[in-house]
Amino acid sequence: MANEIHNFAFPEVQMSPSRFRHALSRHRITISKSCTNCGQCITLCPYHVYETGSKHPQVTFEHLCIGFACSRNDFFCVRRCPEKAIKVGLNPSFEILGDKRWPADLLSSTWHMAETGNIPHSSLNYKTGDSGGGFDRIRFIFPPDGASKISKSEISTAIELNRSDDSRPRVTIPIPLYLGGMSFGSVSIVTMLSRVRAAAALGTFCCTGEGGYPEELMPYDDNIITQVATGLFGVREETIKRVRIVEFKYAQGAKPGLGGHLLGDKVTPRVAAMREAVPGSALFSPFPFHSVYSVEDHKKHVDWIKETNRRALVSVKVSTPTDVDMVAVGSYFAGAHIVQLDGSYGGTGAAPDIAKKNIAMPIEYAVPKVHKFLVEEGIRDNITIIASGGIRTAYDMAKIIAMGANGVCLGTADLVALECIRCHHCESGRGCARGIATTDEELTGLMGLEWGTQRIINMYLAWRSQLINILSRLGMKNVNELVGRFDVIAHLDHLKGRDIHGELV
Repeated sequence: MANEIHNFAFPEVQMSPSRFRHALSRHRITISKSCTNCGQCITLCPYHVYETGSKHPQVTFEHLCIGFACSRNDFFCVRRCPEKAIKVGLNPSFEILGDKRWPADLLSSTWHMAETGNIPHSSLNYKTGDSGGGFDRIRFIFPPDGASKISKSEISTAIELNRSDDSRPRVTIPIPLYLGGMSFGSVSIVTMLSRVRAAAALGTFCCTGEGGYPEELMPYDDNIITQVATGLFGVREETIKRVRIVEFKYAQGAKPGLGGHLLGDKVTPRVAAMREAVPGSALFSPFPFHSVYSVEDHKKHVDWIKETNRRALVSVKVSTPTDVDMVAVGSYFAGAHIVQLDGSYGGTGAAPDIAKKNIAMPIEYAVPKVHKFLVEEGIRDNITIIASGGIRTAYDMAKIIAMGANGVCLGTADLVALECIRCHHCESGRGCARGIATTDEELTGLMGLEWGTQRIINMYLAWRSQLINILSRLGMKNVNELVGRFDVIAHLDHLKGRDIHGELV
């Protein structure tokens, strides 16, 4: 299996431009009537911003323009235009995009990676958001430039999901991430399939969420995690037997203690049939599992899955209470292979505002707490810790691994790759104007399956490239060497007055 992963053939990047006529851009380019259509700007621009037009060049890919940063280049179109017909300014619509966790820069840079498979060539910040805390205040401390750099071709990003000594398969994925649960009903079937197909292409997994197992997913059984949540919507013995990983969702970081909620206008006839419910009626998942009030009860759940599917690994998704370390060790002794810690910054459309960001522990506190406790108990090497809830970038992913996680589970980043603009109307049946988090058939048709699949593939290939660069600069040949390396990260609040050797990024 290790050789198979080492020789895993990742898919190739394919350009996947915005599905809208004009992608949102930081800059706005105008061409005045004095333009003589000489075509010099088309020839000069290496970013292919312009295309030939009948009366004057067309600004086709405005979002690829690097703006004022280009003024130092010989090919700067504004300066080289013989008629001085080109003007570059800021787009006032750009700065109002997003929120503190996903500001305009981070949205735009993610769209760029999803389109091109590369990090932005402009001044867009693709590493952090603007929240003022959490991952945005944590930095890597790299050795002096070149001191620890190793060949990128030698670096492995693979992780093993079954670290126990049981008889279950040793499942290894070539990148330290898989895609989290988004149920049929919360997002469109096109979104769901795009995520699953991308996961299969990347050799990893995608979770069904708690809404059942649509038949369109069946060709991808080997790359699917099916979820058993408290509402037991769509849970069937035949689907549990199909997959290589089964996930129990005990709680969600954005709404711990509150269960799930799918509003009635998203419960279409097909969603209702899948969940064995009534169309148009709101669906609630209770909290907690009313059959689980102890580790012994939890073990019965795990044993149920293991008996139903003799080859499946069992994952347990929990939120991050103050005793999260005890929750994790309980899951280990119950027989789980994977513990997914879901922090308070996780995205969900249906969580009440009072719950979001106010109840669970942030993931950057929970993961070190669990990692250190499991080390003290002597069992850290026998279980896989997956972190989720607020991981937006490759740098966030690398930081949480350095804090003790083996890998990450992702969700919102996938939706941003599909051109989500963070309008916060996910819970409504027709609230998602971009056709991502919707069950409305008209809105679902706004997105193509091949396009959606490729966008997610491109983004995660860009993430992998960034992770390899981080490991190379730290002198590490394997992502597993980064686990629990608190010495290579630092919080900005604790750096004042310290002499930091190397580059702080």
